[in-house]
Amino acid sequence: MENHRIEKLNQTFKDYSLEEAFDHLLKLGFKNIAFSTSFGQEDQVITDVIFKNDYPIEVFTLDTGRLFEETHKVFGDTQTKYNKNIITYFPNSDAVQKLISEKGPYSFYESPENRKECCGIRKVNPLQKALKGVDLWITGLRASQSSARHEIEIFGYDNAFGLPKFNPLAHWDLSTVEKYLEQHNIPQNSLHQKGFVSIGCAPCTRAVKADEDIRSGRWWWESSKKECGLHLNTKS
Repeated sequence: MENHRIEKLNQTFKDYSLEEAFDHLLKLGFKNIAFSTSFGQEDQVITDVIFKNDYPIEVFTLDTGRLFEETHKVFGDTQTKYNKNIITYFPNSDAVQKLISEKGPYSFYESPENRKECCGIRKVNPLQKALKGVDLWITGLRASQSSARHEIEIFGYDNAFGLPKFNPLAHWDLSTVEKYLEQHNIPQNSLHQKGFVSIGCAPCTRAVKADEDIRSGRWWWESSKKECGLHLNTKS
């Protein structure tokens, strides 16, 4: 997607409501649209809009094998509420077996390189499989989630995966997300009530204090740029 088209779309979509944005999106001619959910608060907002309006968009998730029990519960509650399928992608079992056999179950604590290796096996590689044949990727990214994401716009282009991205909540703040979830009685991860804002794999996620960055609870032992590799190469 050319930069000038992305800029034009961002200008067009900036004042749309969430449902107006999706209605207009479906008129743009994309053939295979997919939404990746990790069952976080932002993702649950987008899931609600897609499922209750029966939009022709595939909803998928990545099960890394290290998720919280609470995350699996909100997964099940979401399927029950909407009676819809959520396609699930797992990491390659041989790759996980090799990693654990050679480096043990907690090698990711030892260095950023080891942590990124684990994320690559458990998240990035399955995502590559999930996005095969997709021509538009929808995410729940927000610009205020972290300093690494502050330039996110409603539309962007992911150089790593070679795909345009639609980030309908790019300019929402957390309070707007929380208000939407409460108003529409949408399943939420119970860990959000315990100080967990951004929730990933259990060994790599901790609660954060009110004055801490939202993403500070992820890979807290690192001082490097705290991303897993799924959203590192987005340009708006």
